[in-house]
Amino acid sequence: MSDMSDLTAATPPVWKACIYSGGWVQPAGGSANINEPATGLSLGQIGIANADDVDRAARLALQARATWAATPFDQRAAVLREAARLLKERAAEFNHWNIREAGSIPPKADWELHATYEQILMSAALPMQASGQLFPSSMPGRTNLWRRVPIGTVGVIAPWNFPLLLAMRSVAPALALGNAVILKPDVQTAVIGGALIAQVFADAGLPEGVLHVLPGGPATGDALVRHPAVEMISFTGSTAVGRQIAQTCGAMLKKVALELGGNNAIVILDDADLDSASSCGAWGSFLHQGQICMQAGRHLVQRGVAEAYAERLAARARNLVAGNPAAQPVHLGPLINARQCDKVQSIVQTSIEQGAQLLAGGVRDGLFYSATVLGGVTPNMPAFTDEIFGPVAPITVFDTDEEAAALVNSSPYGLSAAVHSASVSRAMALANRLHTGMIHINDQTVNNEFHVPFGGMGASGSGGRFGGPANLEEFTQSQWISVLDRGIQYPF
Repeated sequence: MSDMSDLTAATPPVWKACIYSGGWVQPAGGSANINEPATGLSLGQIGIANADDVDRAARLALQARATWAATPFDQRAAVLREAARLLKERAAEFNHWNIREAGSIPPKADWELHATYEQILMSAALPMQASGQLFPSSMPGRTNLWRRVPIGTVGVIAPWNFPLLLAMRSVAPALALGNAVILKPDVQTAVIGGALIAQVFADAGLPEGVLHVLPGGPATGDALVRHPAVEMISFTGSTAVGRQIAQTCGAMLKKVALELGGNNAIVILDDADLDSASSCGAWGSFLHQGQICMQAGRHLVQRGVAEAYAERLAARARNLVAGNPAAQPVHLGPLINARQCDKVQSIVQTSIEQGAQLLAGGVRDGLFYSATVLGGVTPNMPAFTDEIFGPVAPITVFDTDEEAAALVNSSPYGLSAAVHSASVSRAMALANRLHTGMIHINDQTVNNEFHVPFGGMGASGSGGRFGGPANLEEFTQSQWISVLDRGIQYPF
């Protein structure tokens, strides 16, 4: 387990009741307590930005970004690499806050830190990639250059579930490609998802004014989305909020990247290895208390193996321990807040009232919710239709591969899916019929590889992608320059 000594007990941190905007400053929006979901204890105070803070940050970013964009690519890359080194050096501090603020168990915090480290290093390599192409011209002597240039200022609105990784997934490539960035972390995880990020980049030598970190709620996010000097919004969060952001950005002709919710299906065909499939199903549903957009929220199982799969999955769920991850080794930490716990409990209870069978779990203790398996779930129940975002594995039975495809595609979401079968060709035939952005054969739905483009379809996103070569597309805009050696004469 990571060192759990109280890292806040010594001198007050530089970020106490502050925001990062041209250095650590007092915000116009006041401050808020940082609460630990496992215990309810206050861990300190973070500054809260309001619309005035957003306006000030946008104006500072506008002043700073031209110089940063003109900085040679190797110098920008060096700042990113130093930030990655400092992240690793401060692993104990980052993991401490991920466990205390986000309710992460230590292995999840460790994985998130390493994945973020790789994300930054990948971003550091972006500035040295080819940034354009030459095109022929029908006019003799003309050269056509097509190149990618920075967008300007990118607003990043990050969530609380993987607060470090999902913030850095946009912050690092946007900075590497010459943009200024205004990051709005969720107030519930504003230290691990914001303050520590700001300090790492400050200490890595990023010029002041290029990165701003403004914790806040919906009003802060709305001010960021609507600000005319912020040319792009990268949002990770709920589909309902994503739709509102898309409408605003569309009206302003502002670029937007949306990574939204999911109701992801894991499909178990009748020739699958049930031990492997149930392991994947448990991991996909219960990792980080199910608070993941790629969570396996629907287990679609062919009738001939449904009972055996349910027995295996329920046995795995009963072996999982929920508790305070800062105090003892556990499999599941707390849910992020009471509202989320109420939602999970309501989905489970309503589905049971409609005929689902409780095969494991279903026990709530404060913000802790046991790993839960529901059998007999039908497509009209909330356990099938809703994004649960909690440690619940609903099982729905199907008869044919065609029915499985129809059940997967019946959801408006289209983020991730998994298919288990002893026949890869059969699994691929089914995968080819699924309307999801990511499909994993003989694996689970929660997958992330920083160098592979990531994103959803339908209600899970707007077609934008994060990761690898997709970052060049997302965080730049294209520009055409034609060149003639000397001016020419047109007919008039």
